[in-house]
Amino acid sequence: MSAADLARSQRLDRGAWGWALFEWARNPYVLLCGIYVFSPYITNVVIGDPVRGQEVLASWHRISGLIVALSAPFLGAAADSMGRRLPLLGVIVAVMIPSIALQWYATPDGAMPLWALGALVIVTGVAFAWTEVLHNAMLTTVTPRQLMPRVSGLGLALGNASSVLLLVFVLVTIALPGTLLPGTPLFGLDPAAHEPSRVVTLICALWYLVFVIPMFLYSADGKAGAGAKLGHAMRNGFANVVRTIRKLRDYRNVATFLVARMFYADAKTAILIFSGVYASGVMGWGLIEMLLYGIFLSLVAVAGGFVGPWLDERFGSRNAVAIEIGVTLLCLVSMVSMAPDAIFFVIAVDPAVRVWDGPVFQTLPQLAYLGVSMIIGVSITAAYASSRTLMAKLAPKGMEGELFGLYALAGSATVWLGPLLVETFTATYESQRAGFGAISILLVAGLLLLMRVKPPAE
Repeated sequence: MSAADLARSQRLDRGAWGWALFEWARNPYVLLCGIYVFSPYITNVVIGDPVRGQEVLASWHRISGLIVALSAPFLGAAADSMGRRLPLLGVIVAVMIPSIALQWYATPDGAMPLWALGALVIVTGVAFAWTEVLHNAMLTTVTPRQLMPRVSGLGLALGNASSVLLLVFVLVTIALPGTLLPGTPLFGLDPAAHEPSRVVTLICALWYLVFVIPMFLYSADGKAGAGAKLGHAMRNGFANVVRTIRKLRDYRNVATFLVARMFYADAKTAILIFSGVYASGVMGWGLIEMLLYGIFLSLVAVAGGFVGPWLDERFGSRNAVAIEIGVTLLCLVSMVSMAPDAIFFVIAVDPAVRVWDGPVFQTLPQLAYLGVSMIIGVSITAAYASSRTLMAKLAPKGMEGELFGLYALAGSATVWLGPLLVETFTATYESQRAGFGAISILLVAGLLLLMRVKPPAE
């Protein structure tokens, strides 16, 4: 029996399920609060000016990105030196859950100062990245090696599934009643006080609290006293990262790819962060439209997991990534070209003319924006998959572990750069379009560097 057949025949134990459920617990925060519901509420309602709101939100993400860039790579290297990850992970989760829940108090009347809301968003963003590092590092202890791909894939699938489930739940029970459906929102939420938009913070915090428990009860951790203390481990981690970076002088092709990925991965992250804010501010979409927008994009993004491998087989891994970045760039420019009264910058459209009589997405620019967004969702997911495959093919034999560590570093080292561009261009030109469109600079830089990478033998 082959290793693959043996892996398929084995059942996952409750420790592996507990590890995977962590993503089911944590990931809805990204979609509901970070992209589609709460962030647009902050920019359009709490701050009250979509342009100024996008600038402020970008500054918060820039700060959290800088903190993550300076800490997460070395925390990841240190995680390998520590005996146990769960205690530190528990502390970070205990900080993150209240930080999510307290954002409920963000209201237009200024009951929560803007600086306090920004601090909560920053703390939550940093904590999310740190939990990702430690959670990933636990994979080797929660399941046998042959089952790791199954468990890893299960975690990603559960994270996506729970996010879509909660988007649908909020839409059906909170957003639609009293608007397009009879009745009142669940829990008696008051739309006049913007409670349907704010409640996603409490829902995500409670969801996190409940479903994180199985991992702490059942998932295996390293042995106490078997590894270095956190401070010593961080110093060792820093030294290991520096040592591996120095080795790249002998592997210029790999180094070029990692720098290219640093730019285009940061661009993809920025698109995900600001696409909801941009759609809400420019198209004027409310809670119902944003929830549907999130559901559609989350569902079609699954196709990227199949498109990426197909492009790999047909064109080779490097060319597949180049195609995916190119499609992302074209889609981003197309999204920026849309306005309520125009598509592709120059084609004028009467915003009063409806393409259909449905309750949402009635005009041509809205439908065009939605369609292009769905394509970019597929291309971004495909690029994640193809980039990982390309890294595996480029890595010299025996250096896979070290180089995938740098691969993770390249994904976080400039995570602040996208928000910085959005903040700067939004403020300079006083335009959401200019700020969101500035992300294209990173895509172009990443694509040009990628084309200098010598393709691996396929």
